[in-house]
Amino acid sequence: MGTTQLETVPEPKYWHLKTVLSEALDSEFTVGEILPNERDLAARFGVARATLRQALEQLELEGRLQRRRGVGTTVAPPRMGVAVGTAQHSWPGAAGDAWQPVDSALTVPVVSVATALETGRDERVHTVRRSRVSHGQPVAAELLYVPVASVPDLSAIDAPSGAARARAVLRELQRLELEGQDRAVELGSARADDAKELDRLPGAPVLVVTTRFFAQGRTAALSVATYRADTCRLTFGDTGGVEIHHGPERQAS
Repeated sequence: MGTTQLETVPEPKYWHLKTVLSEALDSEFTVGEILPNERDLAARFGVARATLRQALEQLELEGRLQRRRGVGTTVAPPRMGVAVGTAQHSWPGAAGDAWQPVDSALTVPVVSVATALETGRDERVHTVRRSRVSHGQPVAAELLYVPVASVPDLSAIDAPSGAARARAVLRELQRLELEGQDRAVELGSARADDAKELDRLPGAPVLVVTTRFFAQGRTAALSVATYRADTCRLTFGDTGGVEIHHGPERQAS
């Protein structure tokens, strides 16, 4: 491959490089292929490695690239549609729920969670950990916070820990009449524990979906779900069927 020099442009150099790299991904690489190392890429495009890293980070954010431990940077497959739409008017753990319970423990949540749940700052709540897998690949991790008052009969259930305890919390939660829910989505960076569970590098872009469930006139549970931004396309609405296609020439869009 020859050396491609970037022309002087009014936009940031890394942004122009992102466009050039995106075109190269379409024409020269296939899904899953490992990119050359940063030194070789920087030399090819005649840019500093810092500029190259900015462009690569942007492409990862857009779902074009994946950084994998022990592998390097690879061309990402098309994003998977993950429904988080308004059709999901049910408690976590209800029939058809795609999440798998992992564990549950009584913990003191961070201040922001305690505030949302309107519990005391030192009050312990049930923290249910769940995971979501698609096509054999982990795509999301969730922490579901449930105040003790929402599941008062749980103490009589003999399930001290693990997935069985998590399922018991979910069953008791479903005894409440769900009055409504609200949801917010924001872009974030993977924390160390989320990154490990999702097979990502710490700091990798993620989508954080926070859902509050209401019953008996209060917040009965709070879900904080972390989705891989490089592989997930969140869908909303009653069908979740809206998709945007970039054309057949986009092999890895």
